[in-house]
Amino acid sequence: MATRALSFIQGSWQLLRFMAVASSSFATILSTMLPLSLYYSISADFLIPLFMLLIGGALLFHGVLTHILNDVSDYKSGTDEHSPAILSGGSRVTQDGYFSVDDLNKLGNRLIYAIIISCIIFTFLGSYTISILLLIGLWAAVSYSRLPLLLSYRPFAGEVFSLFPSMLALGLAGALLALDGIPVWAWQNAAVNALFCVSWVMVHHIPDRNADQQASPKKRTTVVWAMEKFGQTYSRLPALFYLFLTGTGVFWLGTERLWAALGLLVIVTASIIIVKKMNVNDEQQVATSEKIMLLLAIVNAIWLGIFI
Repeated sequence: MATRALSFIQGSWQLLRFMAVASSSFATILSTMLPLSLYYSISADFLIPLFMLLIGGALLFHGVLTHILNDVSDYKSGTDEHSPAILSGGSRVTQDGYFSVDDLNKLGNRLIYAIIISCIIFTFLGSYTISILLLIGLWAAVSYSRLPLLLSYRPFAGEVFSLFPSMLALGLAGALLALDGIPVWAWQNAAVNALFCVSWVMVHHIPDRNADQQASPKKRTTVVWAMEKFGQTYSRLPALFYLFLTGTGVFWLGTERLWAALGLLVIVTASIIIVKKMNVNDEQQVATSEKIMLLLAIVNAIWLGIFI
């Protein structure tokens, strides 16, 4: 019994992929909560429960539901079977024997039903904002990894219609629930952090590009699309494209948030250099580059949160 419980805990932790969740979802939340704490007269008695609520939501949607649905779809298509599994290749809880595909599928379905019921309850209670945020998170997870959409298997669609909107909503959630309106700094922070998240996800897909090509159906990510259209070396192109979009945030921040803009410029420039210099055929080097970008994403989110 103790062995089974330990195995369940180990499998659950592996499924969460905590580093990815912390560097994207947690950092995005912090980027909004820091200004609310530093520059607004809002009680800690309100902010702390709000922060914990958002962290819990991020763990539920990003750490659990999204990873469950993605693991199931990638296992069935066969892409994880050929993945080098260095940071990429799903959580591998099925391959490592912690959970069966059927177990993950059942758990995913139950979570989806529970979220839908919660949305209905919050709507009846008049908490429309929370209902909308829950629906956005549900849409992102289901549209990304479930038929009929399965957007993660289509170039640009996964990040444009699933990943970016969910990260943007998560970045806006703190301000939306704490303030009467959403200030410009919140839109800026949320958009920049979401784009940065998309850019490192593109790096995350590079080691799996050949495995994704062999999947059935083919997992034609934006990285696979770039490789097929321009060649192996250009599998870095999507990451550079989204980093460029992230960098345009410097002009949006402008002189009104000069320190924030300068910090963003330095971080994006460093990220571009890292992506340009990495050998896309060296899986270990790509994984190292992704880890550095994950750390830079955290630094960027905190920096933007401090200098509003």
